Amino acid sequence: MLALRSLMFNLAFYGFGATSMILGVPLLLGPRRLQRRAMRWMAQVLISLLDKIVGIKVRVTGREHLPREGAALIAAKHQSAFDTVIWFTLVPDVAYVMKKELFSIPFYGWFARRAPMIGVDREGGGRAMRQMMREARELAGQGRQIVIFPEGTRTSPGQRVPYQPGIVALASTLKLPVIPVATNSGEFWGRHQFLKHPGTLEVRVLPPLEVPREELLQKLEQVIEAEQPRMRRSATP
Repeated sequence: MLALRSLMFNLAFYGFGATSMILGVPLLLGPRRLQRRAMRWMAQVLISLLDKIVGIKVRVTGREHLPREGAALIAAKHQSAFDTVIWFTLVPDVAYVMKKELFSIPFYGWFARRAPMIGVDREGGGRAMRQMMREARELAGQGRQIVIFPEGTRTSPGQRVPYQPGIVALASTLKLPVIPVATNSGEFWGRHQFLKHPGTLEVRVLPPLEVPREELLQKLEQVIEAEQPRMRRSATP
């Protein structure tokens, strides 16, 4: 039964996503607010499919730490493709920091460019970092909420990788507090895993950090990773 429900969800997830983007191509010619509404609607439908098909319910705590409007800098744990969907429903106008090569994917990349999201060339060194800062400064100036995954990659539950210093550069450039976010999404929708496991998927938004630059990376990792063992214990097999 678990395999069948997982198959049904995977077919629905990719089928609905691809169909919606193809049919939504005309929106690329219109005002950006229409694209934003479409992406929010798609994310809401996909989260509903998780519940209806697989039995994964989503619980978000700490919403009071998120802005109802205006610029914000959010540093989120990244364990699943789910993490690239949920933020369309949690903040007014998300701008993900993402791998630049994703812009080359037909349809998906077109929407990412038009949004626009912030593309990062991970092999570009200092030049790529400066470009990321320029784009982030421009989007923050438009009142958008920037989401970055500070580990730079998806991780499995219990896995630890070093947090990357790009978040420190962003915080210093934008002069914004960093909002840490923990999640146990990988317990239910694992990286490169076909099966989706029922239970309560949690997203915990933690209090914003306002600490000196030299302490930020260590403090960010500390507060996020301190939540992860508790969230693993709360996961339903």
